Amino acid sequence: CAVSTGMPTGLDLDEPNRLAETVEKLGLKYAVITSVNRDDLPDGGSFIFSQCIKKIRIKLPNCKVEVLIPDFQGDWDDLKTVMDSNPETLNHNIETVERVFKSVRAKGNYRLSLDLLLKAKELNSYSVTKSGLMVGLGETWDEIINTLKDLRESDCDLLTIGQYIKPTPKHADVIKWYT
Repeated sequence: CAVSTGMPTGLDLDEPNRLAETVEKLGLKYAVITSVNRDDLPDGGSFIFSQCIKKIRIKLPNCKVEVLIPDFQGDWDDLKTVMDSNPETLNHNIETVERVFKSVRAKGNYRLSLDLLLKAKELNSYSVTKSGLMVGLGETWDEIINTLKDLRESDCDLLTIGQYIKPTPKHADVIKWYT
């Protein structure tokens, strides 16, 4: 997640084909697709996510596909583009509790992330929704529980919880190690 900010080059329209070929060569039964945010694109990258899912399905019809997506800045048409491709799992990470959220995801919005998970389920009730939560950034136990409740109210089916580890000296300190 500690990716440098910059202006990416144009969209590589052959990427979905290369990805599908790689998934086929590896004989994967479950593929997870993610990317850095593409806020530079009008659709936030939703088209390329959709094409990746479709191309994998052509090569390996039985391969399950999970996509870890950005918030698309709340553009539900972009989310619909992805959900119409029928990913088995739609993953969007909440990252942390609401109080700490802005310090971890300055350009994100806690409530928007919850809304996205709920909207994904409304757009495609067959897809599993999933999120990820980091702990160790100074959150309280009650804040963790409230975040779990918020995710459940957003119809989130699966959750991964991981210990935050400081990736570089410039990033936030680890406040607590959970065991």
